[in-house]
Amino acid sequence: MSHEAALPAPESRLVTVDGFALQVRIEGRDTPGRPVLLVIGSALYYARSFPTTLRQKMQLVFVDHRGFAPGNHCTDPAAYALDRLLGDVEAVRLRLGLGQVAVFGHSGHGFLALEYAKAYPDAVTHVVMACLSPDYSVAAHEAGERHFAETACPDRKALLAANLARLPAAIADDPSRAFITYCLLTGPKAWFDPTFDAARLWAGVETNMAMFDHVWGTVFRDIDITRGLDRLAVPVLLMLGRHDYLVPPAWLWEAVRDRFADLTIRVFEHSAHAPFFEEPDQFDVELVGWLDAHPSLRSD
Repeated sequence: MSHEAALPAPESRLVTVDGFALQVRIEGRDTPGRPVLLVIGSALYYARSFPTTLRQKMQLVFVDHRGFAPGNHCTDPAAYALDRLLGDVEAVRLRLGLGQVAVFGHSGHGFLALEYAKAYPDAVTHVVMACLSPDYSVAAHEAGERHFAETACPDRKALLAANLARLPAAIADDPSRAFITYCLLTGPKAWFDPTFDAARLWAGVETNMAMFDHVWGTVFRDIDITRGLDRLAVPVLLMLGRHDYLVPPAWLWEAVRDRFADLTIRVFEHSAHAPFFEEPDQFDVELVGWLDAHPSLRSD
């Protein structure tokens, strides 16, 4: 009987950049011919939710942004400017000696992944984005609300309504966790199974609400992802969940998809906002297959 070789032990680090202690989680096997996948967001949340099988096929480096940095009490919006967030990712990459990477961003972090590739083109071989719309404008969110009202089943709507009725009191109980509370109580929009409780994925994750209010409320609202796309030379994979009601609808991508030089779109039929967790085997197949079909043309 054959057995897969044991994986290297996971490694956790803190990388301090500009006074922010960013958690880093390094897992998986460094595989010749495949880039390291640098995952931007909460190192804790994404390390828990990514497929275990993927660790056998490539190395994953999960990196906090400032909004998830433990002990962060900074309320200055200037500290959360887009260029500073992207600079943190680059600083972590250099400190870890990673060389060129494939960069992954889920939900709003997809904007960070794409903009990082534009800002640091020599650092990136591939861009992977999951479960986001081209922007988070007021108009896009209005389209999302119409989409939910017109297509979600009554049971899903009823569960969401009950949860939203609890939301103000739940946020008032612990304002510092407002982002996580919102994510948990909007589960009927975020999960294929509308009753799924994601609390264990968020356990121990810290958030800075000044960062989320500014970045999600202003930066991502006003972002223009088409700016600089003509200079983006790396392939891009966009992964979407068929039942994702948490972000504006997938059809909004039609207006910008032709602006990408090399864009592949994959839709997961039994997923909502987290195909890496909801359909891990299919996510593994799609991601690895796409990476292998789009080998890097660059070298360090």
